[in-house]
Amino acid sequence: MEYELIKSLLIAVVLGFIIGLQRTMAHLYSIKDKQQTFFAGSRTFAFISLLGFLSGQLSSSAPIIVTIVAISVMSLIGISYIAKSLLFQKMGMTTQIAAIITYLLGLMIYLHLEEYAIFTGVMIIVLLESKPRLQQIEQHISPDDLSASILLLAMTFLILPILPNEMIDPFKLFNPYKTWLMAVIIAAVSFVGYVAIKILGNKRGILLTGIFGGLISSTAVSISLSKIYLTQRTFLKNFAAGIAIACTFMYLRVLFEAFVINQKVALLLAIPYLAASLSGLIFVYWIYQSDQPITVELENKEIKKNPLQLSEAIKFGLLFGVIYGMITMVHKYGNIGVYVVSFLSGLADVDAITLSLSQLEIDQKLSLRASINGIVIASVTNSLIKLGIVYWIGGKMIGAKVSIFFLITLGMMGTGLWLNTLVFA
Repeated sequence: MEYELIKSLLIAVVLGFIIGLQRTMAHLYSIKDKQQTFFAGSRTFAFISLLGFLSGQLSSSAPIIVTIVAISVMSLIGISYIAKSLLFQKMGMTTQIAAIITYLLGLMIYLHLEEYAIFTGVMIIVLLESKPRLQQIEQHISPDDLSASILLLAMTFLILPILPNEMIDPFKLFNPYKTWLMAVIIAAVSFVGYVAIKILGNKRGILLTGIFGGLISSTAVSISLSKIYLTQRTFLKNFAAGIAIACTFMYLRVLFEAFVINQKVALLLAIPYLAASLSGLIFVYWIYQSDQPITVELENKEIKKNPLQLSEAIKFGLLFGVIYGMITMVHKYGNIGVYVVSFLSGLADVDAITLSLSQLEIDQKLSLRASINGIVIASVTNSLIKLGIVYWIGGKMIGAKVSIFFLITLGMMGTGLWLNTLVFA
């Protein structure tokens, strides 16, 4: 007997057995009556996968065998579903669908598609096992959130492809495709943080709040936590850590945005921004582990507001377009004009300027060095603005703690930029 045939046979049986084992454990934990029977356990799924493998093997001698076996398996699965519906008044058919897929996996393995079959099998097991978590997510999703998700799909796959990817104005400043693409990217990044906060709840550990809130707006997190600190001054280190982790994720967000648009820019930003992020995480761990963990509830409307709204996308698209146009116009007067625009943009936001400068370098309207410097200027400006907000709202005590964070992270960023001059000189 050939080794490859035995190996494929064992893969089919083991894969079916594991899927069946997951189904068995899921049923045992979900039903109250442990004596209640259910369709297809681990052995049955192993047999179903084996049946798919054997039908494929016999098809060389009798091609119709695959069709006959497939119809037989479908019929048995259909009968089991009808029986379950009549006896137990249950309409779910997840196990039955999993059984059909298991049969196909066995057939795929015979056709020498083992890697695809194993990947698909693992994906099926993950989906089956994620039911409780998916139900938890569904409980926190509102109709507005679902509409927003559909809007993101429409923005990405319906609106974006039909927009012209060229400058359409006489001054060569406005590209509808690139402008809308930037709006989609920022909306998607912010939506990740928004969904995370919706699922976890606003009232969670302060680090989780800072992490996911930082994906939406680190400035909004700084404002919220500074306000809450005024009512709970005992937990100074907690609130300082929450603000610091949100600002740390601002560095990572900038690096991610640059990478999506322009890998050359991201490569030069990698050392300074990863150094700032790593030092920030170390600072957060050091300050947070020395205090008693608390939970907070963010009240800032910028964090609670769904970022996937058409009005938000349009506003960001317009902001990107304005910044892109401004830099294009002032660049003719030298890089100093670019840096002035970067500074002014950093007063409010770093996302638009990061995407604008990254795109301008691709369009060969700006040098690589000017793009890097502009993003850094905007990041430093935005960081100092947040530090000023913390001092203004929260006071000297929390401001001093956050000052240490920015001294460390911005210092590491500066060191990384210096190393860049050595590595990429």
